[in-house]
Amino acid sequence: MPLARALDMTGGLPDMMEVLWQQGVPYTASLTAAEVMAVAHRLPGVNAPPGEEMAYSNTGWRLGQSVLPAQRGVSYAEALRRRLLGPLGLPLHFPEDEQEPVPGLATGYWRDGTAWRRGRYGMHFSASGGMAGSAAALAGWGAALLAGRGPLAGMLERLTAPRAFADGTPSVYRLGLVCTRLGTVEVVAHGGSLPGYRNHLLMAPGLGCGVVLLTNREEDALQPALRILAALVGEAVPPPATLAAPGLFAAAEGPFWAELTAGALSVMGGHEALVETGTPGEARSLPAYLDIRLRAEGGDVLAGRIGGVARRLHRVPPGLPLDPALVGEWREASFGARLSIHADGTARFPWAGDLGRETALTPLPGGRALASLSHGPWTHRPCLWLQPDGSLRVASHRARVLHFHPCNNSGTAA
Repeated sequence: MPLARALDMTGGLPDMMEVLWQQGVPYTASLTAAEVMAVAHRLPGVNAPPGEEMAYSNTGWRLGQSVLPAQRGVSYAEALRRRLLGPLGLPLHFPEDEQEPVPGLATGYWRDGTAWRRGRYGMHFSASGGMAGSAAALAGWGAALLAGRGPLAGMLERLTAPRAFADGTPSVYRLGLVCTRLGTVEVVAHGGSLPGYRNHLLMAPGLGCGVVLLTNREEDALQPALRILAALVGEAVPPPATLAAPGLFAAAEGPFWAELTAGALSVMGGHEALVETGTPGEARSLPAYLDIRLRAEGGDVLAGRIGGVARRLHRVPPGLPLDPALVGEWREASFGARLSIHADGTARFPWAGDLGRETALTPLPGGRALASLSHGPWTHRPCLWLQPDGSLRVASHRARVLHFHPCNNSGTAA
């Protein structure tokens, strides 16, 4: 796999957090870089052929990060300090994980409905995220990037150089940055989050300005940052789009699904706001992570491109029964995870050893069903998808490689 494919989110690499979640390992578990990489080495495959689709995954950046100690004998954090943070005088810190003390770090919070809770993320922070600093420090980096100052000379042009899918279609996601538009203004952007923390960076290179927004509680950072940038550059924020009545949609086959809500679309678990394009019946995202361009065909079909791939989604009728072929005990061959699906429409997923996690399934047509697994402020909704040979795949936007087989009477995979 070319390095650039790993970094522009078209590599098809499963995201390690979701792969582990599907096996019952919570993202609050303290896992070292070596432990996470050991799981990556055992992955049975990739989500899709490299270059086919843009699907957000931190694994490519984790692999890219590993090149530095292997080839240069220096850690990513030290290389970052030497090459960027030190020369620019940026007070940014790159901890290994949440156990490493960071002076002055604000606590991140999320609300469980009745009380505030502290956000936690135990896994090793890869080069895709985990950096700690103030809004002023991040703004200093953005200003240096726009100006091409010091070690960032020419770097904005390199990071935002056009990228394309394997079929030649252009991608808005470049090397760690998204290129989009606000009216007539070209915008370079990216956001990030850990439980209890959100941020967004928006820059208008042609006008030499930008906005940084950091929060230490679980809430949207893109929309308020967008309103500020729109005021700065004299453009209007596009109004929210209403394509059709809210509801669940799914492709005719395969694990692909989306849920339409007022002004937003959740695609296999990836959430994006939708705005009007100026053409009736069409909508697009101002992508935080995923480029979406859709049109409504009547009230029950959404068609267009999601993550660079042509999709046609049909409304899922309410009240579907669970396909009986899903019911039973299942075991995953590569990692040994076990899954139980019951005739009453519930399932027991692996979670925290033998604890297990019960979920009510939402049936989809064609031998499919959606689970709902909550942990802290985040919810994971993998699709269970029967295969023609009677096996079962578990798929989400970021992780689609776990393959389960029915257990025989001895409890082993048949």
